[in-house]
Amino acid sequence: MTTESKSRITAIGTYVPEKILTNEDLEKMVETNDEWIVQRTGIQKRHIAADDEFTSDLCIQAVKQLRDTYNVSLEDVDLILVATSTPDYPFPSVACKIQEHFAVASTGAVDLNATCAGFSYALHMANGLITSGLHRKVLVVAGETMSKITDYNDRSTCILFGDGAGAVLVERSDAEAGCFEAFVMGTQGAGGISVYRSGLSRMMNGQALDGHGKIVQNGREVFKWAVRTVTAGIEQLLEQANVSREQIDWFIPHSANLRMIESICEKANIPLGKTLQSVQHMGNTSSASIPLALQAGIDSGQLKTGDRLLIYGFGSGLTHAGLVVRWGVSAI
Repeated sequence: MTTESKSRITAIGTYVPEKILTNEDLEKMVETNDEWIVQRTGIQKRHIAADDEFTSDLCIQAVKQLRDTYNVSLEDVDLILVATSTPDYPFPSVACKIQEHFAVASTGAVDLNATCAGFSYALHMANGLITSGLHRKVLVVAGETMSKITDYNDRSTCILFGDGAGAVLVERSDAEAGCFEAFVMGTQGAGGISVYRSGLSRMMNGQALDGHGKIVQNGREVFKWAVRTVTAGIEQLLEQANVSREQIDWFIPHSANLRMIESICEKANIPLGKTLQSVQHMGNTSSASIPLALQAGIDSGQLKTGDRLLIYGFGSGLTHAGLVVRWGVSAI
């Protein structure tokens, strides 16, 4: 990072739907069982949005929790930045729905789609916009209703995904150094065929697409790419931040699959005990998985103000983004 950060994360809120889909429930839907799912993914259950509950609804609830828990004002938010690959509509954006609900008088509002890396991308963008002086208070939200694009006849993907949302405030920090210490990002667009959702185009890289608007994934290829790419990215982040592994308090990767997290930790020489994740009880919630893991760390009393975090998102595109961040949220 060539420019000293001028921003810090000051508040967080999360939300997951009430409905729970267990492995036992999935046994009644497809040819699978609890032992097989846990052995391969570590997932025990996931939260599923109701038929009339959409991504903006989840995001609004997460923002409400942020506001009420930390007693913060949203009136002076000057940008709402939402990471999602499952918006309610192609347009208007989820960010616009959030602006409408909270009646923020004067703010920009935009969605970005970096799939499972979305929260990391949004944090990086928020820090850049604040550090440059263009903005002072950015509401970063990540929300997904993955269940609405999941094929529940496909036993290889339907066991993975859940729904949820998380929100953080990123604010200008004039009195002290900012919390963002390093970042790395990259893209391997040729790997997009390994995990996609078909849309208007039915072709990619000269290949016909399947899926009919649902998720299609080559799990083996994505697994290999993620382990290789994130491991290399971690080395770059540590070098850029000039810190050792021992100086990282918590590693928070995208919670795609517990076995994938275990493999990344092994290859990157990071103790699994220093990892925060949300996949076991919430499934793969795409862009929302990292804020949900952060909230789990707060709820368990593990994550504390001033802790140094290594956050890493990765997913379809194929795209990835990692950051080293000092946790700036004060204890309640």
